[in-house]
Amino acid sequence: MRALVQTVSRASVTVDDEVVGSISDGLLVLLGVTHSDDPAKADTLARKVWELRILDDEKSASDVGAPVLVVSQFTLYADARKGRRPSWSAAAPAEVAEPLVTAFADALRNRGAHVETGRFRTHMLVESVNVGPRTVVLEL
Repeated sequence: MRALVQTVSRASVTVDDEVVGSISDGLLVLLGVTHSDDPAKADTLARKVWELRILDDEKSASDVGAPVLVVSQFTLYADARKGRRPSWSAAAPAEVAEPLVTAFADALRNRGAHVETGRFRTHMLVESVNVGPRTVVLEL
């Protein structure tokens, strides 16, 4: 699993002119899943994100109760080493990825996080106002 974590003052996901998830003063997590991922990795990565000291004064989302917006992002596994057209072969197929994205979000909720999500298999408009900006990539 690969997570791109950004601190945001606000972030939202819109699908078909409907806001399906939004947060203020928290973390936006773009989450990619690969073929070897499993629920245990989802749980471990959720813990790392929740406890990541990326907020002001080296605080974590768990320290301050910051909300998290989780958006599935298969393109985090793009391979563009050859040519100009990325390959997506390292990304898990939707049937594998969707339950693991849900497991990741549920693992955050189980730790006490307020979690909003995008909508899988839709064209999402993701908006964010980054703070800092502070961006970290975590990978398992």
